Amino acid sequence: MNWEATYAIALELKRKFTDVNIEEVTLGQIYKWTLELPEFDDDPALANDEILRAIYQDWYEELIHKK
Repeated sequence: MNWEATYAIALELKRKFTDVNIEEVTLGQIYKWTLELPEFDDDPALANDEILRAIYQDWYEELIHKK
């Protein structure tokens, strides 16, 4: 999994952090948690706010539309 797989990352974060309030999650937390995913294998330096916001958005939409 790499930074371009924002939807896959969002699904893994949603699965792993079931009790988190998405509205309180920061981009820094998304960055840290993504790097901790066992399936993630990309350069941490390639992350930027646009990618992290896309992961957040995918996660948020999953929670709203597919509970």
